[in-house]
Amino acid sequence: MNGNLVITIGRQCGSKGMLVGQKLAEAMGVKCYDKELLTEAAKHSGLSEELFETHDEKPTNSFLYSLVMDTYSMGYNSSAYMDMPINHKIFLAQFDTIKKLANETSCVIVGRCADYALADYPNTVTVYITGDEEDKIAYIQELYNVNEAKAKDIMIKTDKKRASYYNYYASKRWGEAKGYDLCLNCSSVGVDGAVKIIQEFAKVKIEKNKEKK
Repeated sequence: MNGNLVITIGRQCGSKGMLVGQKLAEAMGVKCYDKELLTEAAKHSGLSEELFETHDEKPTNSFLYSLVMDTYSMGYNSSAYMDMPINHKIFLAQFDTIKKLANETSCVIVGRCADYALADYPNTVTVYITGDEEDKIAYIQELYNVNEAKAKDIMIKTDKKRASYYNYYASKRWGEAKGYDLCLNCSSVGVDGAVKIIQEFAKVKIEKNKEKK
């Protein structure tokens, strides 16, 4: 445990959650980790970065989650780890990297079950970003230069993939309000408004933690 402030952001596709994370990190003077987390995990695990990109946030149901975490507790040199499907190795490497980052520095981490990995870290603020459907679709259209139907398809499939990954590995449900410290509708408050609200919320939570000590 340490005093580093880590803000994790779960987000619906098209909600501008990534933009919120980037602007929040800039305002805090810290790094924002999204795809950058894959590079860090590859560096520390010895697995290739290409493997992380190919299997990023993709679960497999080949065997029970509990076995994955049992193996995690035994370490990377165990025979069970060596026989583990690559998806699980990727998850464990990211899980380790998230904890390593939190121990080293304050930062913002987008996606990848970071809120679950840091559940025991008191100075973590877990945030979930949503948006109105029409706003999300319009943003995806702009981002990928696609028509409305394609944008909606991307939104539905991406959210389904994120939910599947999160629900498989975490002990909570993706997008369920009770699993997060703070849920924000970016359509209601805007990106800059979301950044301000998260910063204020984080201050209050940190102060509350200090009172408990």
